[in-house]
Amino acid sequence: RRHTRFLYVSWAGDVYKRQGLGNPGSHYAQTKHNAGFWVIDELCKRWKMDLLPGDGQYLFAENTEKNIVLIKPLTGMNNSGMIIKSLIAKWNLKLENLFIIFDDVDLPLGKIRIKPSGGDGCHKGMESIIYRLGTNSFPRIRFGIASGTNLRPSEKYVLKDFIKEDQIVANEVIVKISDAIESIIQNGLSKTMNQYNA
Repeated sequence: RRHTRFLYVSWAGDVYKRQGLGNPGSHYAQTKHNAGFWVIDELCKRWKMDLLPGDGQYLFAENTEKNIVLIKPLTGMNNSGMIIKSLIAKWNLKLENLFIIFDDVDLPLGKIRIKPSGGDGCHKGMESIIYRLGTNSFPRIRFGIASGTNLRPSEKYVLKDFIKEDQIVANEVIVKISDAIESIIQNGLSKTMNQYNA
C-alpha cells in the first residue's frame, strides 16, 4: 500500500511522509518561520486527524486509511534534521515520498514551488535535514513569505508575524499548498508540479 508521510520541518516507500518545519512554543506560533506547521494544521483539519506526542521530539498524526503520516518536529527549526533518520526508519519510508514543507524568504508571498530535489536555499532547517540524511534527493514544497522591502536580516524577518493584510494572503497559500498535497496523492508529483508551479 502507498503511504504518505508529512513532517513539519514535513515525508516516504510505500510511504509518503509530509513534514512541516517550524519552531515549537506559543511565542513562535504565528511567525513566518512556522508556515510549514500551518499547513500541517490545515491537513489535520481536512482529514480529521489529531496530532499526538511521538516517541521523541515530534508530534505526529497518522491516517491508516489514507496511508498518511503528518509530522511536526519539536527540535527547533535549525535542528529539524535531528530526528529525521529515525522517523524514516520507523515508517519504512523511501526518500522520494518524504516531502518537506518550509518557508522561503526568497519566494514572494502567494507563490509556492514544488521540486523533487534541490539544495537548502540557505534555509537552516533544510540544511540540517540534508546534512543528517547525507543527500538532497527528496521532494520539498516551498511556501513563499517575502513581502515588502525589509527582508533582511532574514533571521529576524522570519521570526516576525505577518501584518494583517499579508496574513490573509498567507492563509490562502496554506489552502493552496494543502490542495497541492492532495493533488500529489491523487495525481502524482510531476502533474502537480506542472499545475502549481505555473
